[in-house]
Amino acid sequence: MSYKTNATRFLLWIFIVILLSSCVPSKPIEEESVLPADRLIKKIETNRRKVKTFRGTGLLEIKSPDIDATASFEIILKKPDSVKVSIFGPFGIELAQSFVTSTDFMFYDVMRNNLYTGRVKSDVLEKIFKVNLSFNELIDAFTGSVNLTDKLRNEPDKYKILEDGYILTYIDSTANTESIYKVNSSDLSIINYRLVALPKDILFEGRYSDFRNSDGIPIPFITTIDYYLKNQKVKINYKKVEINEDINNIKPNVPEDVNLIEW
Repeated sequence: MSYKTNATRFLLWIFIVILLSSCVPSKPIEEESVLPADRLIKKIETNRRKVKTFRGTGLLEIKSPDIDATASFEIILKKPDSVKVSIFGPFGIELAQSFVTSTDFMFYDVMRNNLYTGRVKSDVLEKIFKVNLSFNELIDAFTGSVNLTDKLRNEPDKYKILEDGYILTYIDSTANTESIYKVNSSDLSIINYRLVALPKDILFEGRYSDFRNSDGIPIPFITTIDYYLKNQKVKINYKKVEINEDINNIKPNVPEDVNLIEW
């Protein structure tokens, strides 16, 4: 058999392989990229639960009928039940430290050297942070996440697929409300969450932007929470974030001569 015949057969074999592979039907890219609602919720919730510790520094802005202030802050968070927030004034002077768990709190007024302690009650967090958020909502606000645990077993009442993401709507007929989540398809981050009193009164809204990947998890560096019922607003603008780093004791360091006050 000549060299020319072998070469001809080899080229013919390559042509047949290419022809057969081109005839195999391929799944459209759009179809591959679209997630069903249950898988989407699981992926988002998995990312939220991956965050075990969180440390961030930046600017904290709070607006309510009682206060309108912006300050530098640092948060150190250990899930599931420890949050420490330090507030700084001009020139980096520490003004206050708040340490909160699901059951207890410590609030250290540095300038007056007063340490307030007590049990976490319904109104304590609002007195400390000036916003009516529960402990778990506080953790979610500072980490820029939305808890979807109660949605894992429920199909959305509406599921809209957009070019750049998804919109999921859950209706609570008992409370006459609906929860609406807008999700970015590129990194499966929630960029907007609304709680609406039907038919159209917005009770609560969270907006999340400037996402950066940290440890494989999209973290918003800008979070804005509006609690319209009480005319309260929190804006968190991070300059630096670290997640899942080793964090030891995060309780406030207070001097021995501190004035202890039970609240």
